[in-house]
Amino acid sequence: MSQPMPDSSPLAGASAELRAALDAAHAANRVVRAHYGRAPAITIKTDASPVTVADLATEQEVRALLLGAFPEHGFFGEETGIHRPSADGPLWIVDPIDGTRAFIREFPLFSTQIALRREGDFVVGVSSAAVYGELAYAERGQGAFLNGRRVRVSQVDRIEEAQLSLGNSRSLAGSARWARYGELVRRAAYSRGYGEFLQYHLLAAGKLDVVIETDIKIYDVAAVAAIVSEAGGRCTDIDGAPLALDSTSIVATNGLLHDAVLDALGG
Repeated sequence: MSQPMPDSSPLAGASAELRAALDAAHAANRVVRAHYGRAPAITIKTDASPVTVADLATEQEVRALLLGAFPEHGFFGEETGIHRPSADGPLWIVDPIDGTRAFIREFPLFSTQIALRREGDFVVGVSSAAVYGELAYAERGQGAFLNGRRVRVSQVDRIEEAQLSLGNSRSLAGSARWARYGELVRRAAYSRGYGEFLQYHLLAAGKLDVVIETDIKIYDVAAVAAIVSEAGGRCTDIDGAPLALDSTSIVATNGLLHDAVLDALGG
């Protein structure tokens, strides 16, 4: 497990938006830690996913801080839905506890995900894993950072040398692409399922080369997509289209491998 995350300062010259997102992430950490390991009551949502009082309290804290700083911005949270959306205006996208099942079972692969979308692009991303002890963040044009250190994706340019991670994959497993994915795994040097935020942090830091997930919502990946992209990588859906509010899949790579991976998957 990583060392506890430092109280790292925002980037020099960081925008007010990134500063607010980092402040919100630190506030979320305090809420999450206060509830972790205390067997919070669980409610099952209409999509069959669990939600706890910690999810709700964390989102309320993050939303209050972000909209308090930027009352004119929109907000899209997993638990509270969309507030004041617009086609091109700034929209905060938040998953208060990405990995609620892990949080409930008390293993530390969960995080708070905070992204800012402007004119169709994810321009700020903060991925904060309170218990695991990692904080990744990025802002368009300012670089990507993990626990206060600048990170870059790898330079691997052949699938045969690549390390892959597969995340949520139920619909992929039931599709014609499953056999294609199996062939991709066969060709790759190494494959595992690291899951949740961790696989994207590893990708941004050059430790992995490809992450593939289906069965996602945009609030699961908006922040890490911003981080991976600013680290020099590339993120699309499994068909090669740009990520959008209604995206349900992601292919994230170091950029050099992206077209080859999409081609291998039939995208």
